[in-house]
Amino acid sequence: MNPEGSTLTPGHLEALRWKPRELPGHIGHIGPLWTRKEPEGWAYGLLCDARHLNPAGVMHGGVAATLLDHAISAVAWEACGRQPCVTVQLDTHFLAPVAKGQFAEVRVKVNSRSRSLMFLYAEMMVNGTLSATAQAVMKVMAPAGV
Repeated sequence: MNPEGSTLTPGHLEALRWKPRELPGHIGHIGPLWTRKEPEGWAYGLLCDARHLNPAGVMHGGVAATLLDHAISAVAWEACGRQPCVTVQLDTHFLAPVAKGQFAEVRVKVNSRSRSLMFLYAEMMVNGTLSATAQAVMKVMAPAGV
């Protein structure tokens, strides 16, 4: 977390053990995505900059939803033995704005799973404040060639 009102830089994030990830596909357009291994699992983050803002001057809901969906997908992928997973449903609730220079952190929990579906919950925090939540249903895909 960064102190209220201060702007984080990539150097600050690296000092806090966050690692930048340049990824292909849609998430690569908003990144870098930041990741950090924690005792409870992986955390995912995004440093909000000017390209992430909506006309109101805060993080666009689509950017927040993309970050939440990516984090949920990554946790689902790991939880099901690295099998591909696709989003069936993503319910997102926006609770507080994310301003330019703030770092949005996402943590995900697997609530339950069946053979082919996973149910997950995610929270996005900014400076210790809950900014958004998401619940997702993920479809576990069959391994290639099966």
